[in-house]
Amino acid sequence: MGGAREPAESRTLRFLVEEGEAGERLDRALAALAGVPRAQARRWIDEGRVHVAGAVVRASRRVAEGDEIEARPPEPVALGLEPEAIALRVLHEDADLIVIDKPPGMVVHPGPGHPRGTLVHALLHHCGDLAGIGGVLRPGIVHRLDRGTSGVMVAAKHDDAHRALAEQFRDHSIERAYWAVVRALPGAESGRVERAIGRHPRDRKRMAVRREGGREARTAWRVRERFEAAGHALLEVRPETGRTHQIRVHLASAGLPIAGDPVYGRARKAPIGRPALHAALLGFAHPRGGERLRFEAPPPADFAALLAALAADG
Repeated sequence: MGGAREPAESRTLRFLVEEGEAGERLDRALAALAGVPRAQARRWIDEGRVHVAGAVVRASRRVAEGDEIEARPPEPVALGLEPEAIALRVLHEDADLIVIDKPPGMVVHPGPGHPRGTLVHALLHHCGDLAGIGGVLRPGIVHRLDRGTSGVMVAAKHDDAHRALAEQFRDHSIERAYWAVVRALPGAESGRVERAIGRHPRDRKRMAVRREGGREARTAWRVRERFEAAGHALLEVRPETGRTHQIRVHLASAGLPIAGDPVYGRARKAPIGRPALHAALLGFAHPRGGERLRFEAPPPADFAALLAALAADG
């Protein structure tokens, strides 16, 4: 999807549906376009703040190529979250954004069971008032990593930066590379998985490869190191789309389950207490000026220890 937006001060967003996104539900399409949670996009639609071709429509409406979507989001509301003095490893910071190396075990945003101690709480303390950016419970969050995944993340400091970064994620112009330890020895030195991903038909908390009803997903991988005696391998993985749990689902479907993944890897034990997945690289265009930025983070101590143990087994 693409299309021009109105200036931020008008509080009006306009988008044009392109061929590749035709057929999506309106709430899902708007969430991706505006870089907000789907539930928030649904609220805008239910409140009559969203028009397609000038008319108010339902969230379930399927958008078509050439449709013009106009959204008038409400003014940001107070967060009601208390900043917390949680240490952050900052890789880069300026007036528009902050790049951090997220440790494993840190939840990105508040949710059931995690009302405190999240990255959002830490950002509010570190950066000050981020109210309204990206949604009430996710200020500044453009993308997220699972709780167990470590590595590079970027967060926006204001609405314009948030929208510009979200557009790059939506257009897949972001450069991303992950390291993954898998419980198998690949039969080739590189590969590619192109399988649609959607909600699991019986377990709504999980994702799954779907023949029908899923969203297009593409993941490329290559072998960085083989641990023949241990029957494991270290892969460099580059997701070309951004579906929930994409890397974990795609690798498992290809017979390369991530070590320590109890959901998709059927791990009998977790050698480092989490899925062995690390976001090693993130590259994007700066939202102000377009300068290309690229950030890397080495794997944390537990991941490095796992690699050392696997090498020692050989």
